[in-house]
Amino acid sequence: MLALLLALSAIAAPRVQGNLVIDGIPDIPAEVSARTQQYGNMRGVGLSGWSPDGGAILFATRFGETVQTHLVAGPGLDRRQLTFFDEPVANASFDPKGDGRSLVIQRDVGGREDWQIYRYTLADGRTTLLTDGASRNSRGPWANAGGRFVYSSNARNKTDMDVWIMESTGPRRVTDRAGDWSAVAWSPDDTRLLLVHNVSVTRSTLHLLDIATGAITPLGADGADIAWRGDAAFLDASTVLALSDLGGERVRLVRLDLRTGARSVLSEDIPWDIEGLTVTPDRRTLAIAVNESGRSAVYTARTSAPTRRTRLDLPAGVVNGMTWDPRGARLALALTTATSPSDLYVAARGALTRWTTSEVGGLDSSRFVSPELVSVTSFDGLSVPMFVYRPRGGGPAPVVIRIHGGPEGQARDTFDSFTQYLVGELGIAVIAPNVRGSTGYGRTYVSLDNGMKREDSVRDIGAVLDWVATRPELDAGRVGVMGSSYGGYMTLAALVHFADRLRCGVDTVGISNFVSFLENTEGYRRDLRRVEYGDERDPAMRSFLQSISPLTNAARITDPLFVVQGRNDPRVPLSEADQIVSTVRAQGGDVWYLVANDEGHGLRRKSNRDYLDEAITLFFESHLLK
Repeated sequence: MLALLLALSAIAAPRVQGNLVIDGIPDIPAEVSARTQQYGNMRGVGLSGWSPDGGAILFATRFGETVQTHLVAGPGLDRRQLTFFDEPVANASFDPKGDGRSLVIQRDVGGREDWQIYRYTLADGRTTLLTDGASRNSRGPWANAGGRFVYSSNARNKTDMDVWIMESTGPRRVTDRAGDWSAVAWSPDDTRLLLVHNVSVTRSTLHLLDIATGAITPLGADGADIAWRGDAAFLDASTVLALSDLGGERVRLVRLDLRTGARSVLSEDIPWDIEGLTVTPDRRTLAIAVNESGRSAVYTARTSAPTRRTRLDLPAGVVNGMTWDPRGARLALALTTATSPSDLYVAARGALTRWTTSEVGGLDSSRFVSPELVSVTSFDGLSVPMFVYRPRGGGPAPVVIRIHGGPEGQARDTFDSFTQYLVGELGIAVIAPNVRGSTGYGRTYVSLDNGMKREDSVRDIGAVLDWVATRPELDAGRVGVMGSSYGGYMTLAALVHFADRLRCGVDTVGISNFVSFLENTEGYRRDLRRVEYGDERDPAMRSFLQSISPLTNAARITDPLFVVQGRNDPRVPLSEADQIVSTVRAQGGDVWYLVANDEGHGLRRKSNRDYLDEAITLFFESHLLK
């Protein structure tokens, strides 16, 4: 405690530590750094795909400062690191028909999300830039015959995302329409592409592109109440499997006949969103991942009999990716549970085999806490689900309400090292609510916060606070709130509306003013955000957005505030953080401010994350725990 008091008395002018600008944050006591170190050394994996011969799995994990690409050739075998860059590597893939001597990878610089696509040669680690070096690019699927792949890029005008094909002779643009377009599947003969035009979380349209002629044919007269998701597959030249909320609340498995236009729903019996679909290369077997109130179930079936399914026996958790091996005999999964980081598993012949075991910093994972799924009733009778992590020992425990981003996101039953740290080391109960506007609970639920209904989701936090006050094991007098991106806005809004019921808040890359956010976010995402938040060019909507923005109501933020921002953030620009910090401080507020010069929308580098965890720990010790 003496070290903490000395640290608080030593707050100095803004200082630079590596790539971090530290403003108003006391020096971190050594005891705090030591306590967070093990949790910072935990890691998980992200599934990338199989090697062309099916002998190994490609995946992403971090052993140093950033996430890189690795390969593992069997259960429990050594993991071989393939890439060694200062910047994180994403979306790595082998050509499925190639010789396995090179990869295609994506990298950006400093978190700017202007992803470039490279060919990476395994023998010498050399890279060849395939895209233009300036635009935003995102790779899609490989052609069935290999040798080329599709990707989306805003190279044409920096705003619209067009579909391109990367061929052996170089890139070729095949669409030039307004909006956000991507290709999700090749026809069996590689002459056509299935396209999705994404308008919002509840509206997207499906199209068929003839690559030779450039003709784009809409697949049905879709209205504003239909959304087609990204996963899709051709079963033959005229039959497609896709995911859509066609005709209902939930995302379901749909079969389309391209000759007649007929559509049939193949999962009427599943009362949850289907969030993943993968089909074997021979198109005979499928696997679907189902979101059952924040936890995953996976089913397999023959494509000729898609309603006769087999459910895989999985641990309770969340599947973050799945793909079949080249022979269609084994299904690779990336699976995380509340008490274990994401790891690779392989399902074959009814058995599940774990291929990797990610490190947990030398800690005893049996001490990690699983959440309880609880629902609270909000101001209008709506049932709001939330995951509650309770610390061991006697209460009443202080509380942190941790709000997800999006807003079209969802708190899931997944592993989070900092949540486990808060619960296990600081004795804080963590509540992760899925307020209205979250995905996973139907299209009506996800739309309940749109436009003029924005602050209804903030009122849901009030219902969470009401619930906390009824729980003897929780301390309603010591409640903090934290969130990233949209969760950062929700943190600021909660501090505005519930200052007398909260102790403090941590806002990471959050929106402080909807109008300035919409005017300054990158052009390729502005229209998508206008559908969600409202169009600031409309005078009535502009006035409303200004009235509810935390910046407008900053005088009501009287609790201590910690703001975290990446300088290169293309989504929520640095100005959103600068303006809330300066305004709250000008009114006498206590604000800690951290800016990472080499980061974008959130902090991804290990050294930056380590410092952030230490600083949040000190913040909570200073303002929540005492």
